[in-house]
Amino acid sequence: MSPADRVGTTGSGGSGRGAPPRRPGSRRGFGESWWGAAWIDALEQRARLDPNRLPRGRTYARSGAVGALSVAPGEVLAEVQGSRRSPYKVKVRVRPFAPAEWERVLDALSAEIGHTAALLEGELPSAIADDVASVGLDLLPGAGELQPRCSCPDWADPCKHAAAVCYLIADVLDADPFTVLLLRGRTREEVLAALRARRGDSVSPRTADALGAEPSADAGVVARDAWARTPAALPSLPALPRRALRPTVLAADPPPGTGLDVASLRSLAADAAERALLLARGAGDHGLLLSLEQDLARRAARLVGSGDAPGDGEALEDLARRAGLAVRELAMRGRAWRDGGAEGLGTLSESWDPDPRALEVGRRLLPGAVARHNRLTRHERQLRLGRDGRFYPYRKDHSGRFSPDGPPLGEEIEESVGALEDPLGPDAPAR
Repeated sequence: MSPADRVGTTGSGGSGRGAPPRRPGSRRGFGESWWGAAWIDALEQRARLDPNRLPRGRTYARSGAVGALSVAPGEVLAEVQGSRRSPYKVKVRVRPFAPAEWERVLDALSAEIGHTAALLEGELPSAIADDVASVGLDLLPGAGELQPRCSCPDWADPCKHAAAVCYLIADVLDADPFTVLLLRGRTREEVLAALRARRGDSVSPRTADALGAEPSADAGVVARDAWARTPAALPSLPALPRRALRPTVLAADPPPGTGLDVASLRSLAADAAERALLLARGAGDHGLLLSLEQDLARRAARLVGSGDAPGDGEALEDLARRAGLAVRELAMRGRAWRDGGAEGLGTLSESWDPDPRALEVGRRLLPGAVARHNRLTRHERQLRLGRDGRFYPYRKDHSGRFSPDGPPLGEEIEESVGALEDPLGPDAPAR
């Protein structure tokens, strides 16, 4: 289990500190874990930032205007889309602990055997904050320790763009609370290595009984005794999460020249997590057997929107650029997949000659249509017979090309053909 999986379960530790109270609000909140909520509390109560910009920062954070956050020792970088075409560049710096301060922090952490064991096992209990406070320091930012900067012309400290990034740092702490150590200047590996050196620990099982002794060598078991044992009952399967977990924050950007960026990797990871959860629930194969073209259309289908719901134009443009396709072409493939899956995508480009009798239902749906291969056309409307036996509606768009126009029709509607003659007429509104 990763540290991110333990968020919200490591806050005991005997310190008596409870989670900071959640702030009321009718919309998306920030800080679901103890560390995330504590960060928001410090941001709003102790960091002494301009309070007039914080509400607008929350709005920006909720709107999706902030790109992926890149976290490095002592700073967070992000791009925020504002009113201008190009996004603003935001840097949020947190005062790193000086080397001498880190020595005090490490001494305090290593003095608490239980806390050190938790750290070495990948947990960050909230009691660690008390250990650091005992040597006169604070893991969370205080007055003057948080320095947000933005390339926008607003001189406020912070501007709304930087404030949005400050709020979204809470999401990073929800995913991996060890980020709070990184913001103070040390990576998880550096902190754990220093603690092992102080304790002379190399270690587990369960951190050598809470670091009380070196782990003893495993004496093993005689093979015939092992085979003679009655097998224990298999453990119960763990409960599935209610929703897919968010991808963790990358420790570093992909190397230059790879053609990859943090936003694309996070998008792929989030998509894989959602599909893995559906697979674990037994809900189909969720694209494991799709071709590259089909999987591209599946991803595009999530970005084109439906009905009155807007799509994600920027993400669609980025996906089209990476796939080497025109945005309009990829959007059409996405709509075809959205309406009919793999069969719907097939009707976009496939032309074949079905048994003429298979077109009879379509002729009644679209009276007076001209048949050509598997397609029936009348004026601005078209029906395409898929290999699954269903008719897929198309409508001519402003460029004169027929585009997908809704979910497929099937033989089950043959008895009510008369009711569909008007909707499929030449003057019917687009769906």
